[in-house]
Amino acid sequence: MSKVVEKFLKYVKFETKSDETTGKTPSTEGQIILAKELCKELQLMGMKEPSVDDNGYVMATLPSNLNKVVPTIGFIAHMDTSPDMSGKSVKPQIIEDYKGGDIILNKDLNIILSKKDFPEIENYIGKTLITTDGTTLLGADDKAGIAEIMAAMEYLIDHPEIKHGEIKLGFTPDEEIGEGADHFDVERFAADFAYTIDGGKIGELEYENFNAAGVKVVINGRNIHPGNAYGKMINSITIASEFMAMLPSNEVPEKTKGYEGFYLLTNITGEVEKTTLSYIIRDFDKDNFEKRKENIKSIGKTINDKYGMDIIEVKVKDQYYNMKEKIEPVKHVVDIAFKAMEQVGVTPIVIPIRGGTDGARLSYMGLPTPNIFAGGENFHGKYEFICKESMEKAVEVIIKIVELYSEK
Repeated sequence: MSKVVEKFLKYVKFETKSDETTGKTPSTEGQIILAKELCKELQLMGMKEPSVDDNGYVMATLPSNLNKVVPTIGFIAHMDTSPDMSGKSVKPQIIEDYKGGDIILNKDLNIILSKKDFPEIENYIGKTLITTDGTTLLGADDKAGIAEIMAAMEYLIDHPEIKHGEIKLGFTPDEEIGEGADHFDVERFAADFAYTIDGGKIGELEYENFNAAGVKVVINGRNIHPGNAYGKMINSITIASEFMAMLPSNEVPEKTKGYEGFYLLTNITGEVEKTTLSYIIRDFDKDNFEKRKENIKSIGKTINDKYGMDIIEVKVKDQYYNMKEKIEPVKHVVDIAFKAMEQVGVTPIVIPIRGGTDGARLSYMGLPTPNIFAGGENFHGKYEFICKESMEKAVEVIIKIVELYSEK
């Protein structure tokens, strides 16, 4: 089994699910445990200045072996897994020489990765797949990225004949809850630009992403015994339903694609007295993004006006912005990645990210950071899987990027 797979299978054993409710960085203890383990591994590998700061950010340096100055390149991945599903006691299953057809993830629970629901699996006939056992997510988002960066650095250390400039490595906490760049020290990282290894299927190369905002809608009702409720009760759940119905029903993730934006209700909790709705707003176009934020605020105002009181409170918080604006002035970072993929036999797929990465915020913090594939599919759930050969190609792409910049 290749080293990158060995590393990946080791890292997914760490429970690192992030949690936006803790108010801490990292948001969960498991992330700092993995961070310390990675730091030890980097030290044993021979990387220079491996460190973990108080917020759980891992950084290290591979010194240049050139006698000339070339750009300092960074490679970044995140340690946390999605809060959407458990990442505890992950039990990966390895399917060698996949023959096609359905994959039984869990016979007892009748959980199947079916070619009907997930036709992309048949793109991997003849390859080695790593899947879940149907009870957890896998953690390829983004422990595959970590494994690929680690394997590439180890390879470069073991093969000093490969010329490269100075390389910076960074592993971040809490990317999945939008906080991965909150305490990232760009000045200390000291790279000219970087790549997140956090994309999906093989070949993905992305330098456009959603503009993103989070929305909290609080509806305050009035609870009265139902027998005496006439003219007195204000049922916050009913008003929440009214609010939801006023948003465009076709502008949701399951009905949009490409450059189309959306509103997504991610959580609802409520009773008669109080109901809370959590939304995310996404759009590539900055003007449309602003219109969406104003629309959701306007709906709250309309309902308040209807009832003649401030029943609804709408709070909108920007999360990150489209990195395209910051990448285009240094487009060579994308062009070199494109060339690197071609040279190692990978067909580049340049697409917009219908989501975001740490790179989006880092680009606005002065570190242009496009995104490269890590090789996984169906992230954030029990149907997640990754292809061994895709992971190995990601390692090759990282190595080829540093080689190409060493020739400049």
